[in-house]
Amino acid sequence: MTFQEKNVAVSLASFILILGFYLLRLLGMSQDGSLQEAAVFRLWGITIVLAIIFTIIATILTHIVSAIIQAIQTGEKEPDIEDLADERDQLIDLRGTKITYSVSSLGVFAAMLTYVLGQPPLTMFTLLIFFGLLAQIIGDIARLVLYRRGF
Repeated sequence: MTFQEKNVAVSLASFILILGFYLLRLLGMSQDGSLQEAAVFRLWGITIVLAIIFTIIATILTHIVSAIIQAIQTGEKEPDIEDLADERDQLIDLRGTKITYSVSSLGVFAAMLTYVLGQPPLTMFTLLIFFGLLAQIIGDIARLVLYRRGF
């Protein structure tokens, strides 16, 4: 697995876990009857902070572990890690970003549509964060598929 594929895989795994956390908390709030604006906005903030911190920590740990494994396999004290991105990597990232933005835009449209159709603003904000996380997951899946296909 290349350096870029590892980054995408770590991002995918972390955003899947964060989306699961978000959905479980929302489900718990709706069952408890504590689905109120303050609680949802607090959950929204926690989710964003978790996404940033968890992705950074998971990426750093993945690179450390892969460097250790490569050093053990090759016997070198300082393994050579190919972290350069060529044109192919940039094109794959660009296509994944395009897919992410497209899904995110459709999600924003759906969230705004719920508000126009008479749903409370809380529903709109809940859908905004959901579609943001979902868009990132779909974009990462697209990047991994493009890497595996070779383009």
